[in-house]
Amino acid sequence: MSLTRIHNLSISLDGFATGEPQSLEAPFGHAGQRLHEWMFATRFWDAGGTAGVDDAFAVRHEDGIGAEIMGAHKFGPPGWQDDPGWTGWWGPNPPFHTPTFVLTHHPRPSLEMEGGTTFHFLAASPAAALQEARAAAGGQDVRIGGGPSVVRDFVAAGLVDHMHLVQVPIVLGRGVRVWDGLEGLEDDYAVEAVSSPSGVTHLTFTRTGPGRGDPS
Repeated sequence: MSLTRIHNLSISLDGFATGEPQSLEAPFGHAGQRLHEWMFATRFWDAGGTAGVDDAFAVRHEDGIGAEIMGAHKFGPPGWQDDPGWTGWWGPNPPFHTPTFVLTHHPRPSLEMEGGTTFHFLAASPAAALQEARAAAGGQDVRIGGGPSVVRDFVAAGLVDHMHLVQVPIVLGRGVRVWDGLEGLEDDYAVEAVSSPSGVTHLTFTRTGPGRGDPS
């Protein structure tokens, strides 16, 4: 059985994975790019970047991934569903290179892009979406790409096997939090923390028992 994984999800000290308000000009709201500066400095992101602890975690993002699931707010700003010409933030060749399932209340026909990415738009529960993504992944793992609301829904449903979060030493005060409604999460996972010279802390959660919502 393929695994369900989360990688490189950055959160503030107070648990927010994005600021507010999200818009075309500010995809992460008032957080700007502050949550992701650690990653921009790595060789994973830029060939001239660093090759230390942060890079070692960042590169795991792509290994063995056969499909991705993301939420509507990751695919576009508020109102993108009303724009038939919107194809995502990433231009003609998105970085996913796999079947990518967008959870939305307004499904539309699939969208084939350059580089092997095809966006499929689903109005589905986490378990049903994961079942479709696993079928498309060809035996490889499925990545839950965010945003924070989708991550929270999949974790709450017991569908996530491995989760890598990066705690960034900033306080946002508002936005969308990951941890709300996940009391006792640590009981289901082995948790490890690794500090980096960049100031961030890499938190990994590895499931220690069977998932509560495994659709198989």
